[in-house]
Parts: sequence; C-alpha cells; structure tokens
Amino acid sequence: MNLFKKIVSKLTNQPEEDDKQSLEKLGDSLKNADLDYKFAQLFTHSGGFFNYCADEAEALQTLNQIVKIEDIHNIFCWDKELQSFLNVVKKPYTSEMEYSNDVAFITCEYLIAYDGRIMLSHNNILHYHSSKLPNKIIVMANVSQIVNNLNDAMGKIKRNGNIKNLTSISGGKSNMDTSSTTNTKLFLLLLED
Repeated sequence: MNLFKKIVSKLTNQPEEDDKQSLEKLGDSLKNADLDYKFAQLFTHSGGFFNYCADEAEALQTLNQIVKIEDIHNIFCWDKELQSFLNVVKKPYTSEMEYSNDVAFITCEYLIAYDGRIMLSHNNILHYHSSKLPNKIIVMANVSQIVNNLNDAMGKIKRNGNIKNLTSISGGKSNMDTSSTTNTKLFLLLLED
C-alpha cells in the first residue's frame, strides 16, 4: 500500500486495505472450519477478547476477572438476567445509560462466523445508538447464537419478527458510522448452551 493511502486511511479512521485483506485471507483459510472456531478466530483477529465459558460459574469468574483487570466501577446493564450476574460479583450498575458508565454489559442477537461480528438490536442496547455505548463492552452469548453469515442471521430474525434497529460490532470498531475516534474494547463471554 502506498504512503498516501496509509495516511488517508489513518485520517479517516478507516481500516487499511492490508487489514481488510488479512481478515479476508483468514476467513478464506477457515471456510471449512467449525462455525464456533471460525467465529472465535475472526473475532479475535479483529481485536475482540474471546472467552469461552463451559458453564455459568466459569462465566461469573471470567466476568469478575474482566471487571478487576479493566478497573470497572459503574456498569450499564438493563437485562435482568445479566443484572443477577452483577449482583453476584457485587458491582454497581444502572439500567439507563449514564455518562459515568465504564462499560456496557449486554446480550446480542447473533454471532456472525463469516467475519467475526456481533449483531445487536434494540433488544440488547435499547434505544441507544451503538456509538453512544461506553468504550468497553462485555457481551454474553450462547454457542447456539453462532450463525454462518449475515443472510442466515437475517433469515432467523425474519422468522422471529419484531426485531428492529439492527447494527453490528466487531473487535474494536462498530459497523455504524461513528464520530468517536476511540477504539472500543469488546469482550465476549461465550457460554455453552
């Protein structure tokens, strides 16, 4: 890549072509791999932090470690089931987004194996735009939420109905246009069904 393209991509906060090509090459090399393995590889390649949890006890332990290591004090979490996890690790949370929130602890709709993205909807982040979420996001999902590609996810969403405001996020960058220049730290707790 020539110097001019590198400078432009840095100024416009767009991924460089080399990064896109390496992600595509990795995806191509994993085309025959199991969906969960492919998703994990592409998710971590794009900058996400992948944590496989065999059960809820392991998920709690991993959540507690993330909270301690990342020095998290105030969490946005509106999901009642996830709030029970936070009650166990004794961390304060708000059910409405506040400026003081260090992290968002959310669920997701689907995990897209094709490119390592996480699909979100209003069910996960309420009425908030993905760019308004804190710079750290912890997503809890199940292995059964992994789908091959966006078409599979959209087909399932059509069958389930009433899901709106779809967006996707990946390890450090949102799929939506954002004015923020800071990278998001994205943690995934993948729980066995």
